[in-house]
Amino acid sequence: MKNLLKEFKEFALRGNVMELAVAVIMGAAFQGIISSLTGDIISPVLGLFGGVDFSNLAINIGDASIRYGAFVTAVINFIIMAFVIFLMVKGMNKLAGLRKTKDSEVDEEKTKTCPYCYTEIPEKAVRCPNCTTVLVKRKKQAAAEIQKED
Repeated sequence: MKNLLKEFKEFALRGNVMELAVAVIMGAAFQGIISSLTGDIISPVLGLFGGVDFSNLAINIGDASIRYGAFVTAVINFIIMAFVIFLMVKGMNKLAGLRKTKDSEVDEEKTKTCPYCYTEIPEKAVRCPNCTTVLVKRKKQAAAEIQKED
């Protein structure tokens, strides 16, 4: 039981779970704003042009009232919410793409292979980070580096 609680604590406090919890709370708050936008602004404006207020549309069958206007309002809420989320994700992807191009410029740095351990290293390297071999092409720089170390 103690191990189970420990695993749950690790799961619950993991970064992704906390981010998801914040996203759900923000989504719920944002949903209230979208509902208000639809119910208080869009539905009345559409009612002006169509002469119909969606929220009051209903079919009465016996004692039951089927409020299909509320359903239409919920569909409009969904479409607006999906569109706003689409725009947000599109914007975030564009920002990530800008960062990725900057990162890829750094990653596109030319590399060479160490002749001793065959590790892929930057072309400007004067010493292999894996086997610490002084590379031949830049002997003067490597010698200066070795003297600094001593």
